[in-house]
Amino acid sequence: MELKIENTKAQMRKGVLELCVLSIIAQEEAYPTDIINKLKESKLIVVEGTLYPLLNRLKDAELLDYTWKESKSGPPRKYYQITNQGGEFLAGLKDTWNELNHAVNQSQNNSKINKK
Repeated sequence: MELKIENTKAQMRKGVLELCVLSIIAQEEAYPTDIINKLKESKLIVVEGTLYPLLNRLKDAELLDYTWKESKSGPPRKYYQITNQGGEFLAGLKDTWNELNHAVNQSQNNSKINKK
C-alpha cells in the first residue's frame, strides 16, 4: 500500500485544526467565513463542511459561545467567542503543541537522514 503525501498532510492539518480555530477566536470574536479565510491564509485549507461541525462540537463542549449580530448584507450572522473554559482548554492545547513540536524537532535533529 502506497502512502500518499497529500493524505498525510491533510490528516496533520485536521489534527491541529481545533488548536488553530480556538486561537483565531481567542484573538477576537469571529464569523465562520472570517475563520475560514484566516485558515486559508495560513495554508490550513478548510471548507465549511469541516468548520461548522467543529464549531458546533466546541460550542456543545462549552469552549465557545456565540452571539447573533445584524448584517448589512443579509440575515443576522453568528459570531463566535471563546469562553473561560475554552481559554483554559486552549492553553492546554498550546502546551501540548509546544511539547509535540519540540519532540518532532528533536527527532528530526537526531535523524540520520538530516546528517548527510
